[in-house]
Amino acid sequence: MKYAWISFLVVTMTLLEGCTVGPKYAKPSVPAAPTDTFKELDGWKTAQPSDQTARGKWWEIFGDPQLNALEEEVSVSNQNLKAAEARFSEARALVRFNRSAQFPTISTAPSISAVRDSAHRPYFPATHNTGDFVLPFDLSYEVDVWGRVRRTVSAAREEAQATAGDLQTVNLSLHADLALDYFELRSADAQKQLLDDTVKAYEDALQLTINRFDGGAAPKSDVAQAQTQLEAARVQQTDITVQRAQFEHAIAVLIGKPPAAFSLQAKPSSFQPPDISVGLPSQLLERRPDIAAAERRVAEANDQIGIARAAFFPTIVLNATAGFEGDSAANWFGWPSRFWAVGPSIAQTIFDGGRRRATSQAARAGYDATVAGYRQTSLTAFQEVEDNLAALRILDQEAQQ
Repeated sequence: MKYAWISFLVVTMTLLEGCTVGPKYAKPSVPAAPTDTFKELDGWKTAQPSDQTARGKWWEIFGDPQLNALEEEVSVSNQNLKAAEARFSEARALVRFNRSAQFPTISTAPSISAVRDSAHRPYFPATHNTGDFVLPFDLSYEVDVWGRVRRTVSAAREEAQATAGDLQTVNLSLHADLALDYFELRSADAQKQLLDDTVKAYEDALQLTINRFDGGAAPKSDVAQAQTQLEAARVQQTDITVQRAQFEHAIAVLIGKPPAAFSLQAKPSSFQPPDISVGLPSQLLERRPDIAAAERRVAEANDQIGIARAAFFPTIVLNATAGFEGDSAANWFGWPSRFWAVGPSIAQTIFDGGRRRATSQAARAGYDATVAGYRQTSLTAFQEVEDNLAALRILDQEAQQ
């Protein structure tokens, strides 16, 4: 009869674990452009998240071996990328940590002690020397009646997915920053070469104007004008040298090297940028891991509401202990030395001065904040798509002009 009661209790608690308090998650809506209202490109469609799509070594389309080598160093040596990878590993470890609460905790604390009672101990006869040999095994298991543990695991999983999106965002941004700095540096090299030629031409023009002034064929104002043109070109020549140095230092930091230990030989680049199909605006958004990360954090905030809600209900813990206890090593593991105890315990907070209610309100406010952040991230993405599509179209016209 005793074992039947224990079995009934375990089955009942298992069935109760199917309950989960708190709101079910529904992906929030975001402000989106209606069909065919993108100003820069027709053919908009509903986005299907594909932030995990492999992007490959996109920088190789530029056909620059030195750029390819630098991009590979970013993947290996950039410290911001290493920090993002470490945060992702930490988030995955926290998933495993929280998932462990779905299983019972078993512990043991063996002890051996010798006790000599006082011969003058009151009320009890003296037993003199005794031994106490104990080998207990304790089991503790929180019955997840209200879904608190499941919500905690789910929140940790959503955070891990969001952190994976953060890692992809950092990885893409760092490689893009390096490519941008590299081409800016090569552009500075080309401008430096052009300005060097310009300064040389202005020096010759100044000398010619001076000769004409000395010969009475040109006024002094022509000499002043030629001198001003030369000095202005020299200033631009100096400025472009400063800009090149800054781009070179930025590249050094991106590949994990001190600027003093890195240099790139000047090499003016005259390459033609490859034609890149931008695709539909929605497809551009589908490739953005920052949007996926923002949406996962909304789901995590929703789980936090459920966790806060579960605090209003009692906590049920199943405790059990068993082991052997004897008064000497000879009878320590004998069958009569066994002991065990099992039973549930229930803990319920009766009064906390409004702490749980405040926690619940804070969780709901946090959810509202993440929803707003998700929507703002999506709006910013639409803006950036429009900005870059407009830039591609207008700059193409400028190049033709």
